Amino acid sequence: MIEVRRTSTAPPDAVWNVLADGWYYPVWVVGAARMRAVSADWPAVGAELHHSVGGWPFLLDDIRRATKSVPGRELVLRGRGWPASEVEVQVVLEPTADGGREIVMREDAVAGPARLTPYPLRAPLIFQRNTESVRRLAYLAERPAP
Repeated sequence: MIEVRRTSTAPPDAVWNVLADGWYYPVWVVGAARMRAVSADWPAVGAELHHSVGGWPFLLDDIRRATKSVPGRELVLRGRGWPASEVEVQVVLEPTADGGREIVMREDAVAGPARLTPYPLRAPLIFQRNTESVRRLAYLAERPAP
């Protein structure tokens, strides 16, 4: 798994609240272009995010399914971005001494053609994309309350 970490000053629940609102997914995930549907019970295990990746007019519909959900602590997603690959993404929120959160994001291809791409080639791409995704997630969680 390719791992990215970022420390956020956001209060404990703020990062989870962004993750728990599936409609925010394309705002913080690099490559996600739009949301099509979010399960009413998101982010419960088995709940799904229906989104699209790419840029218009070249959009690919995708689904992310929650396979593990520990409120305030961890969310694991399985993505089905065929024909490219199937991926697993884990987001862990670890408390920091100052009351903030360290956001840890791990991802890798688990099936499909992307899994055949040598790790040294796919790791830098995933790392760069997820570095920006975690940055966006932290910014959303740190924004001032309306």
